[in-house]
Amino acid sequence: MNKVELEKWLTGLIGQKPVDLELYVRAFTHGSFGEKDYQRLEFLGDRVLGLTISSQLYEQFPNEPEGKLSQRLNGLVSGKVCGEVARTLDVSVHLRLGKQARDDGARQSIKVLGDVMESLIGAIYLDLGMETAGAFILQHWKDRISGMAKNIQHPKSALQEWTASSNRKMPFYELVEKSGPHHDLRFTVRVSVNNVGDVEATSSSIQTAETAAAKLFLETYT
Repeated sequence: MNKVELEKWLTGLIGQKPVDLELYVRAFTHGSFGEKDYQRLEFLGDRVLGLTISSQLYEQFPNEPEGKLSQRLNGLVSGKVCGEVARTLDVSVHLRLGKQARDDGARQSIKVLGDVMESLIGAIYLDLGMETAGAFILQHWKDRISGMAKNIQHPKSALQEWTASSNRKMPFYELVEKSGPHHDLRFTVRVSVNNVGDVEATSSSIQTAETAAAKLFLETYT
């Protein structure tokens, strides 16, 4: 990692020069590299991200109940979304990875990129404060927030309502496969409705795989 290039990139990304560059070096260090990694910063950044997005949703959707706000929040702070944001910012260029992780494709892993995105947020928070961290988050999430449909319904909730309205048994979710290296696990989930059918979907977590399967089921059978 070239620290001069990292500092220059961060300054353009954040809008001001970082104070403690070593925080950011750690934020980009994967556990396979053999030094202190990004996991603690990831833990912190996840909370900063959640608070910032929650606050924005509270202001932007003043008439929605807690359940709807939670659905929006879950969609916006998922590992997949964090990874997609990281990819648009070329975060992968600055990752510090061990040889095995590089060989396994960790640099392009949406899960690894999502984790690093959260660790970067944690580093910005510690280095430059909540106001700067919040502004950074809103800058890169604002289009996703404003682009959300006014009336959003989580696919799993929609599938459950569909089965109830058609007097069918509740959807049944089943983990059918877990695969991939430790840093990039993939989960395949099957959802079935009795006397209707079943579909499978694969994602980086069981929760997102269930969501994808419910969405696919609705598209296939309703």
